[in-house]
Amino acid sequence: MIEFHSVTRRYGDKVAVDALNFTIAHGELFALLGHNGAGKTTTVKMLVGLLRPERGAVRIAGYDVTASTREASQLVGYVPDQPYLYDKLSGREFLQFVGEMHGLPPQEVVAAIQRESERFSLGPFLDDLTESYSHGMKQRTVFASALIHQPQVLVVDEPMVGLDPQNIHLVKDLLRAQASAGVSVLMSTHSLDVAEKIADRIGVMHRGRLIFLGTVTELRELRGGNESLEDLFLSLTSEANAQANRPAREPTRENGE
Repeated sequence: MIEFHSVTRRYGDKVAVDALNFTIAHGELFALLGHNGAGKTTTVKMLVGLLRPERGAVRIAGYDVTASTREASQLVGYVPDQPYLYDKLSGREFLQFVGEMHGLPPQEVVAAIQRESERFSLGPFLDDLTESYSHGMKQRTVFASALIHQPQVLVVDEPMVGLDPQNIHLVKDLLRAQASAGVSVLMSTHSLDVAEKIADRIGVMHRGRLIFLGTVTELRELRGGNESLEDLFLSLTSEANAQANRPAREPTRENGE
């Protein structure tokens, strides 16, 4: 469903994403992990069409995100790292706007707003201006907007930031339920404990490259222990840092040359 083929993206001389290759199947919940600056957000933005790869291709259900942007974007629900709403619209007006942008007929928009309002318990504040919303309320409304057209792919960038335990539990259950329903979910996160509990597979990025791709169990087997994902992640990225910072070996000289 989601495919990255040798994808590279630079910012000037800095390589943000370097020859990235991976796929995410139908019904898979995939967690993309990495320190700040590892390339996670750039990867997410290329997937949802906000950035273009310099080389390689990103595909959603066979549609090239660059060449067939409209077709690909119709299949995607996106939750960015910062929930952005139009302050002078109510939650209901915002969801209606998003539904219409996705081309839903008026009667389907009304039904979709009702469905997502019940899913995320938006009723008590749905008709208030979004400028009055707390962070958690904004996040729930953005999730509702991402699902209003019932996408085949859900992309979430740091979904747990600033949420209280109740809303974290809600989001975890939502992501697992979406994957169980056949949706391909990509979650970029620093919440390693959440990734360990709910992800089917993980990818660890370091300086724009994918240094591990597989299950947490496979990572434990690779590292030869039974550590938590947090400990595994720290040891893996520390080794990658050490290798990257190791000075190149000087060429040996033979026969006095």
